Amino acid sequence: MADSPQVVIVGGGAAGFFAAITCAEKNPAARVTLFEATAHPLAKVRVSGGGRCNVTHACFDPRELVKRYPRGGRELLGPFHRWQPRDTVAWFAERGVELKTESDGRMFPVTDSSETIVDCLRQAAEKAGVKVVTSMGVRSALGRPPPRPGVAPLPPLFALTLTDGGALNCDRLLLATGGNRSSAGLTIAQGLGHAIEPPVPSLFTFHVDDPRIDGISGVSVENTVTTVRSLKLRDSGPLLVTHWGLSGPAILKLSAWGARELAAVNYEFTLGVNFTPAHTRESLVRALGAVRTTNPRKQLGTWCPLELPQRLWEKLLAAAKIPPTTLWTNVSNDTLGSLAAQIVTAEFKVVGKSMNKEEFVTCGGVRLSEVDFKTMESRLCPGLHFAGEVLDIDGITGGFNFQSAWTTGWLAGQAMAGTD
Repeated sequence: MADSPQVVIVGGGAAGFFAAITCAEKNPAARVTLFEATAHPLAKVRVSGGGRCNVTHACFDPRELVKRYPRGGRELLGPFHRWQPRDTVAWFAERGVELKTESDGRMFPVTDSSETIVDCLRQAAEKAGVKVVTSMGVRSALGRPPPRPGVAPLPPLFALTLTDGGALNCDRLLLATGGNRSSAGLTIAQGLGHAIEPPVPSLFTFHVDDPRIDGISGVSVENTVTTVRSLKLRDSGPLLVTHWGLSGPAILKLSAWGARELAAVNYEFTLGVNFTPAHTRESLVRALGAVRTTNPRKQLGTWCPLELPQRLWEKLLAAAKIPPTTLWTNVSNDTLGSLAAQIVTAEFKVVGKSMNKEEFVTCGGVRLSEVDFKTMESRLCPGLHFAGEVLDIDGITGGFNFQSAWTTGWLAGQAMAGTD
């Protein structure tokens, strides 16, 4: 490849920008053009983390880091030894953006504003000489075969057709368009010979219509265990009651690990919730029995002896058919058993899903066995690279999807620069 390669990036998200910047910084002679089909590049970065942008996660051991990826963990082990969260933190720090670590390990800019990250990426791209073209996508790509021994090469390697009908040639092509079903990148990859694992949603919330959570939207429980026994799924963490059902990390992680299985049952299944994971049903009955002994004259409705929100406690009492004015001394062992069951082995009928706010993560994409994870280059089509969620890679909530975008984008950018 020439010392000044023509490089085209398809997709103006985190992975696309990071690859473009990396390529242009490593080889200033490279002519790097990034195409974003919409008028709003880095839109997902802007809305992520509730507008704060969960940049990465404070997990600095690649062997532990890969455990946060339901798909792609094995393939990411090598890449994370080359570019991991510590490198991401340093990269942003070198450009004047300091990150902070929250108690659960998530890392955000100290400004608590995603605009800080968006501005940093756009400024870095501009400084590096990346040409960013918005409201313009790539419709198709025709790959030229690599030269045979003894035969002069036929540059350029790719002939592109843009969404306005225009044409463009390039030496290197990166697809970083995300992984949803309408992704142009998946269409282009398939046209160039790649197999696509069918995209299905990941990181979604559950639709539940149940009197135990009706009218208590916003209530959260800090520590829960969630299960889908029929699919052998289990996870833990905070749980949030919403207007439409259940959300929070305990739900989102479960949805990620079970993305394909939950899609296969059309998002209709029974969800188990333990609101007090330190207890089994039997141990909770004993604990509540001790409460009955030590606080006989207190009313159940006005005093909850567990670390549960009062409004949820009242709902669980109602589900166990216990009037709120009941004194602890008047609660039978059978009634304690019913209450314990509502707390430890609650079951909810899930009848659908919703995306997590405005964020969209998919399970599925370009088949990983067809990609060289040292360079993110196609094993089938020389000069074609991939980064981000266009690949069959997705992580749980907590900054892991952005980290895989930074890592794969950096590796692709390094390779496309062509200076080695």
